[in-house]
Amino acid sequence: MPRQMIQTDPEAYRLCDEIQVIEDLVEVNGHQVLELGCGAAWMTRLLATRLGARRVTATEVDRIQHQKNLAIQDLPRVEFRVGGAESIADADATYEGVFLFKSLHHVPVDLMDRALAEIQRVLVPGGYVYLSEPVYWGALNEVMRLIHDECLVRTAAYEAIERAVASGRFTWERQVFYQSEGVYLNWDAFAERFIQVTHTDHDLDAVRLAEIRAAFERHLTPEGARFLKPHRVDLLRVKSEVTAAPA
Repeated sequence: MPRQMIQTDPEAYRLCDEIQVIEDLVEVNGHQVLELGCGAAWMTRLLATRLGARRVTATEVDRIQHQKNLAIQDLPRVEFRVGGAESIADADATYEGVFLFKSLHHVPVDLMDRALAEIQRVLVPGGYVYLSEPVYWGALNEVMRLIHDECLVRTAAYEAIERAVASGRFTWERQVFYQSEGVYLNWDAFAERFIQVTHTDHDLDAVRLAEIRAAFERHLTPEGARFLKPHRVDLLRVKSEVTAAPA
């Protein structure tokens, strides 16, 4: 099937939350899964509760956020761990599924191939990797690129996926484009979510902050600023072991 990095036709997008995409594409219930780059553990919680994973290992490179995650007390089937995708502290064939929610492009570019090799290593034969990446297009992207322009790293992430498939590490099972709605009540709420973060030092001066605020507030209404956030999901799968027929 045709695959592409960016889709700019709104009609090609499904309007939904990511959890609905996961439910349609993969089976999580009863499985042991790995989430790389779990952030504030929003999706971790859904994997462990709504989707019924038997066990979730959730890694994060931001040590400040990791300490916050360790304070979570109501997810007994989740193990939070510090670590990057390029060096996964698990034995071969540990997981039935691996999830990266908007995190592959945060892996250093020169380590992306290694990260995908590590993912293949820790997956069981027939296991899957679910890669969700923001699409470099749309109204929110026009604001976000003023904070940190991710065009190059998102392109590099996609190229790493293509190389992992071309090398035979994975087969490319599905590609899905979807949009989810994001609502930010005011500038302070938006800045807290995207600028005042611990994982990246944006180093923005007053002039650039004013430019970002103006771009954001062009979308502001009495009910807040509403954006449709475009994403691409690439579902890859490790080839199953082939058992020889009996003689």
